[in-house]
Order: sequence, then C-alpha cells, then structure tokens
Amino acid sequence: MAIRHPYPCLSDAALRRALAGKQATMTNGTEHMIETAQGARVGVRVHGKRTGAAPVALYLHGGAFTSGSAASSERLPVLIAQAGAVAVSADYPLAPEHRFPDALESLFDVLGALRDCCAQWASRRSVLFVAGEEAGGNLAAALALMARDRRAPLAGQILVSPMLDPVMGTCSLRSADAGAVGCPWADGWHAYLGSPEKAAHPYAAPLSASRLMGVAPALLLTAEDDPLRDESETYAHRLQQAGVRVQHGVLPAPTGWPFALSAPTNDAISSAPWAPEVVDHLKTFFASAARRPAASAHSMLA
Repeated sequence: MAIRHPYPCLSDAALRRALAGKQATMTNGTEHMIETAQGARVGVRVHGKRTGAAPVALYLHGGAFTSGSAASSERLPVLIAQAGAVAVSADYPLAPEHRFPDALESLFDVLGALRDCCAQWASRRSVLFVAGEEAGGNLAAALALMARDRRAPLAGQILVSPMLDPVMGTCSLRSADAGAVGCPWADGWHAYLGSPEKAAHPYAAPLSASRLMGVAPALLLTAEDDPLRDESETYAHRLQQAGVRVQHGVLPAPTGWPFALSAPTNDAISSAPWAPEVVDHLKTFFASAARRPAASAHSMLA
C-alpha cells in the first residue's frame, strides 16, 4: 500500500513560496523545498552553509511522535552547524493520525532526495548522517537500520536522548517517576505504535533489534539526569557488541534533557552550559568519519 506524505507543518503559503523559487530566512535557518522520487514536496530548514565536502545531517525533531516541528527544535541543528556540518531539519507525519511506519517510509524518501541535492548546501562529495532527538532519535536509529537493509549510503547516526524502548522499564525512567499514566513517552509510544505487536519490529523499537551488525557508526549522547539515559547506554553497548563503531557521551547534570533540547527560536541557542560539550562530541564524530579510508568513503557515495 502506498504511503501518503502528509506534512501538516508545510502551509499552502509555504508551498507557493517554494514553488515560486523564493527562500524565507528564519531566525536560525533558511527554509527550502526538496522533492522526493515519489513526487512529494517536503519543506526543510537548513542550518549552516559550508564550502567543500562538509558533512550533511538529516535532523529529526522530538515530541514523543505526536508533536513538534523543525521550527520548534533548532537548538541541536544549530550546534551541528557549529561543529562544521550542515543540518537539514525535516518535518514528518505525526501520530496518532499516522502510525508506524508512515513517518519512517516518508523520511527514507527524504533521505534519498537529500542525497541528490545536498550539493546545494555543501558538496556532491559530502557524506550523509541521520540525527535526531528523543522521538527523532528513534527515527534516526531506525533509518540507520533501513539504510543498512536497503543498501543506502549512510556515514553515521547521531542519537541524542533517543526513545528506543517502548517497555519503559529502566531505572532512569522509574527514578524520574515516568509511569504509564500521564507520561508523555508512554502516551507517545501508544500513539505511534497503535497496537502492542508493532513493538516487536526492530524499526519501531531499535533497542529490541536482534541484528545490529553492519549499521552506520553511532554517536549517542545522553545525560546524568536524562530519564532516557539507560536505554541510550544499553543501545550503545549493544551496538559495540555487534562490532559497530560507537562514540558515547553522558553529560553531567543538570541538563533538563530531553525537554531542554527543544529551544524557542528567540532563545540564546548556544548558551546552555552543555552546548560546548555537545559541539565537541559532534566535531570528534564528524572528524572520525572524515578519517575513514578513501575507498570506504567512495563506496558510501556510490
């Protein structure tokens, strides 16, 4: 069955603007339109413009699968740009109107379109990353699994306080008093999955994946006071056991993650005390991708 590409954050006015060839400058990024191979026109927000083969990262916002937008989650894309890459933030279909796997299939198409047009913001030689926070971290991890299975080139995955486990039985979640009632993540999982059996699919719940070998290298960032810390750490360990190259960072408290990851557009985005450490992690991760053998880098873009 064909997956529709509903992007409710893209207004008719924005679509007319894009089709007219105009570009709207935002507080911290610029709006653009890309078209997928399936003919869907998708609005994206781009942070950073680099000469040379700068990395390009498709960035996915948080919101427990049910809310949020590229416009409401600019803090980390700005930090990615400060680390020397170009962040391309895309909206995606939200639950419960669009349950698993609607958002994933739409985003995989966006990733393919971005591969064809990333020279607009960097270079045809740029390598591609997926990145995301909270629910967006889940989608980024799932896209990395899809890229491996569908043989799509991907240089790495950046998972920041990701939602990876619908069981929600970790110590860090219990310590945060995040129970099944009134918990935004429990409600989000229910809205995204729709039925319990979908939680068994590795693309829906990457932490439950039995086969992780061969996925793109990963940067996982969490914090001491992050309720999603334990599932991030467990996923980092499982990836390492599968032979995946992993960079893992746990930032000192207090951070207020994952809620502090989404900043208003008028916020001093780089002023958070944890921002410099995040930029350092990103720089190291991007540099490690650049140091790979030339043959490997060529194969990723073939």
